[in-house]
Amino acid sequence: MKIAFLSNGIHPFVVGGMQKHSFNLATQLVLDGNEVDLFHFVLEGEHLPTVKEVNKLFFNNYCKFNKIHCCYFPSSFYFPGHYLWNSYKYSIWIYNILFNELGNYDFIYSKGFSSWKLLQTRKKVKSNFKIGVNFHGYEMFQYSLNPKMKIQHLMLRPFVKMINRKADFIFSYGSKITEIIANLGIEKNKILEVPSAIKSNWINKKKLSISNNIKFLFVGRFERRKGIQEINKAILNLSNNNLNYEFHFVGSIPLESRLNSEDNRVIYHGEVINDTAKKNIYDNCDVLLCPSYSEGMPNVILEAMARGLIIIATDVGAVNLLVSDKNGILIKSPSLKNITNAIKSLISCDIKTLLEMKTSSISKIENLYTWEKIVNCIYDKISLSSK
Repeated sequence: MKIAFLSNGIHPFVVGGMQKHSFNLATQLVLDGNEVDLFHFVLEGEHLPTVKEVNKLFFNNYCKFNKIHCCYFPSSFYFPGHYLWNSYKYSIWIYNILFNELGNYDFIYSKGFSSWKLLQTRKKVKSNFKIGVNFHGYEMFQYSLNPKMKIQHLMLRPFVKMINRKADFIFSYGSKITEIIANLGIEKNKILEVPSAIKSNWINKKKLSISNNIKFLFVGRFERRKGIQEINKAILNLSNNNLNYEFHFVGSIPLESRLNSEDNRVIYHGEVINDTAKKNIYDNCDVLLCPSYSEGMPNVILEAMARGLIIIATDVGAVNLLVSDKNGILIKSPSLKNITNAIKSLISCDIKTLLEMKTSSISKIENLYTWEKIVNCIYDKISLSSK
């Protein structure tokens, strides 16, 4: 297939779960023999990578993208809706490059708002290509923590609805994400349920063990919806108990939001991008904490499961496809009580049960959620839906 891959930034040039998903999916599409034209951006002030640099990073020159287009993400002065405006300008940049080539593509895979301008002008283009859109977690239709977030969500919603309705296909991780998309008035035959995945080389082949002090891990950005504040409160609650534990944090957590540095049971690793270094941290821990207020299908859960971690996560987005009582604890909401009880429950669990849960995490990834399996699922879904 000839594919235009319209990203919303791509790992490691832009950090985030959506960007890591783009990296893995785009890589697998090329490895499967597709001709892929990659569109991506970097943030202003960052190094603008060359075509050679991108291909070496993705494939170590083993193979390459058909074409690579990169720009700086448009910037403007701050005003309500500036992100939407800049996203629209980014979609115009993509459109201007794509316009004369549209007849050459079999499929256009679009992240977020990247196909906005193209979809607006769709009727002017005489071509049979199909556009599939992926907004990942649809957080703008999930729980809003505060008035500011609520306003941001309300501003995004009409434009997300418009893009979804104009696209040929809408990608969903499944579960509650499909419910959100259906509630936007999208026909069932337009929704393609394709879960996220992880590279096979992430799967841990080592013998699993449990630490003497059970080790909990948070991996992510310092973002209010991720539940870091609730984790901090849970740790403070536990500090008065005679329990064996450690808490590890990976991500750029501001100093003022960190707990007392004198407690040697709380360790901050900072931002870790290198996969080998990240795997080492996962392998040194036992339980991933992901008590988010809204999510899609978090890459950190896939990574943690692949390394054999037990998962404590909130039942949001498509998380319940990954987490069950066989490999963790699915909490209804990220309340202090729910998080604290889940942590205590695992601390008091016997080693045999914990090891079974760890093994279950790896087995589920190995059987269902590797990119080789998921990309085949994408081909099948697109093929069936196009008939």
